Amino acid sequence: MRPVVVAGGGLAGSATACLLARAGHPVQLIERDRAPRHKVCGEFLSCEAQGYLGRLGIDLAGLGAVPITHLRLARRDKVVTAKLPFLGRSLSRQVLDEALLRRAEELGADVLRGHSIREISDSPLSLSVDGIGDISPETLLLASGKHDVRGASREARAQANDLIGLKSYFRLAPAQHNALRHHVEIILFKGGYAGLQMVEGNRANLCLLVRRARFAAVDHDWQGLLASLMAENTHLSARLTGATDMLDRPLAIARIPYGFLHRPAPGDAAGLFRLGDQLAVTPSFSGDGMSIALHTAFAAVDAYLTGYDANAYHHRMRQEIGPQIRRAKFLSAGMQNDVGQAGIMALAGMMPSLLQGAAAITRLPDTAARLHFR
Repeated sequence: MRPVVVAGGGLAGSATACLLARAGHPVQLIERDRAPRHKVCGEFLSCEAQGYLGRLGIDLAGLGAVPITHLRLARRDKVVTAKLPFLGRSLSRQVLDEALLRRAEELGADVLRGHSIREISDSPLSLSVDGIGDISPETLLLASGKHDVRGASREARAQANDLIGLKSYFRLAPAQHNALRHHVEIILFKGGYAGLQMVEGNRANLCLLVRRARFAAVDHDWQGLLASLMAENTHLSARLTGATDMLDRPLAIARIPYGFLHRPAPGDAAGLFRLGDQLAVTPSFSGDGMSIALHTAFAAVDAYLTGYDANAYHHRMRQEIGPQIRRAKFLSAGMQNDVGQAGIMALAGMMPSLLQGAAAITRLPDTAARLHFR
């Protein structure tokens, strides 16, 4: 039996390798990084993501995942708090990705690290890999995250936006650490928004989206940007006063195709399955990106094991994920401009339960967690 090839060792790719190996199928996972690394990610695990990880044998508590019970929304000097409609958790991608890769190896997957896929061809299906050469699998599960691979890029129209993603970890002052504990905070500011929450190791993850013009106004300087955001937002100023930035420089990413959802075409290769951000990219504020990645892994493996091709899988994912992506994109657009931010804060202030509703409607539906093709 020829091995299935998985391109990428993030959440979607590693979960796919785990599932195939556990089902007794030979699987080869190709990951470009030799060692675990940080990623621009809010690192929030919804209840759906936790369920999928539990089914893979990942012990989140044992890895140090932090419980999240409440959501705070902050803009200027206003703060609204609401209880989440589920128990969330947070865990750094560096720790979680490594745990999943090791789990894939334990289950029998052949994990090859330090190899970049340079190009993919779909007629016939093949890929060119640094240090390995050309591979011609019958089935390729593309899980390269936000990074496109030549020959299999996402639609160009999905790339147009002027947002930059930035992230760093902070050691907060003791009082601010205690105040943030068990909360995920969304902080609105002119030209973008940020997420702040604790992760393992008593670190706070600050991950933000900012328009290029706002970043250019401070000469693309991270410390200058933080200073301007703290001057604008009383809540963020309190959180970061006395805090220590734990990275030498922030992680950064641009041209993130928020709202992208792969549209299958008749000429697509039957054996090329797109997973995670290669299939769909939800706006980061929703906190559901990791559950979507894991969901696509389970669905793709289910389709493959039951004999359905990539086209059937992609159509099914559009039906299941599409409404969620559209709702999250609509809410995200409102969070990027002054009028939308003011309206969101006013509504949340009058009815904090609306924050619970926003968290609920950007989740995967319950039916999506079931197997699809049996």
